[in-house]
Amino acid sequence: MTTALSTPVEQPSRRIAQQILDFLSDIPASHELPSEHPRARAEAIAVVARRKAFLASSSLALPPGPLGWLTVLPELVAIWKIQARMVSDIATACGQHATLSREQMLYCLFRHAASQAVRDLVVYAGQRVIVQAATASTVRRVAERIGIKLSERALGSSLARFVPVAGALGVGAYAWYDTRQVARTAIAIFSREVEFIPAPRNTEAGDRAPAAHKTSL
Repeated sequence: MTTALSTPVEQPSRRIAQQILDFLSDIPASHELPSEHPRARAEAIAVVARRKAFLASSSLALPPGPLGWLTVLPELVAIWKIQARMVSDIATACGQHATLSREQMLYCLFRHAASQAVRDLVVYAGQRVIVQAATASTVRRVAERIGIKLSERALGSSLARFVPVAGALGVGAYAWYDTRQVARTAIAIFSREVEFIPAPRNTEAGDRAPAAHKTSL
């Protein structure tokens, strides 16, 4: 009985986790330039991204009923691509694209939706942001936890597809809100000094982690 009940949740969560891992393998390039007014430029970048997210999400949510279920994961990936490019552009506008890491990208994209999963990746310390580099196994565990959380949201999104037009608008509105939250997190990180802590090496081999390094605007 337990296995039968858990299967519908576990399978989507695994697919979402794998999509996250695939997605993180390539951080988007940016055509932005460092800005003299980074916050204002970052806000402008966010406005454009929110509009794109709304249009992409609502369009993919238009197919009604069971057919709409097939678009849930493609919709998530499409929104992540828009948001990841936005994060990359905001980092560049703030002069920090060279130090943009997968840990920061994970944190920006999913802090508001799965805060417990990513809470150990980034820590705010006054005007600094401390980024803890993660091993491949840690990133996979984080992705799996995010996948479980997002699969619950995906279920609600799929149900909304049974309501023609209005459901699509609701899904699009959430994508708009979601992208706004991602932008706020990115601006909060890249407007501060960033300190990186390398992932610990195998202590059995006698290796010590190198000292943390810093970058600032």
